[in-house]
Amino acid sequence: MKKLLITTLLAVTASAWAQTTVKVEDAWVRGTVSTQKATGAFMRLTPSANARLVAAQSPVAGVVEIHEMAMENDVMKMRQVPGLDLAAGRALELKPGGYHVMLMDLKQQVKGGDSVPLTLVFEDAGKKRFTQEIQVPVTALGGGNGPAPMKHDMGHGSHKH
Repeated sequence: MKKLLITTLLAVTASAWAQTTVKVEDAWVRGTVSTQKATGAFMRLTPSANARLVAAQSPVAGVVEIHEMAMENDVMKMRQVPGLDLAAGRALELKPGGYHVMLMDLKQQVKGGDSVPLTLVFEDAGKKRFTQEIQVPVTALGGGNGPAPMKHDMGHGSHKH
């Protein structure tokens, strides 16, 4: 009996150690104006083992989807994707103009300084689902955690008229 108990405990402990984890870094949500009904969430995901982001949920939105922005015939198009494959130890950037989590049918405005609860749903290599809950800071329109604004130097001021 004692041997069976020890074997069972070792098996449970080993499976807990083998569980896939996903490191979430630099997460942020773009702030909205009061009439806006959608926004994006962006972050870097790095899994400990091969995994797949298959869904997301948030109480601030009626609908949450994984989206891709891509050029199609010289037109930037956004579309829902069924999931994103994550390679073990390799970071995948969810960023403006690329893959991102779309928060739609917003129930309220999200403002800079707020925090949005977001549940990410993953599948491991064995198709077992696991979730990760994060609090994502909201970046005010035009500033904050998001990518630095692009600087355009058109040569103005560097020459005399």
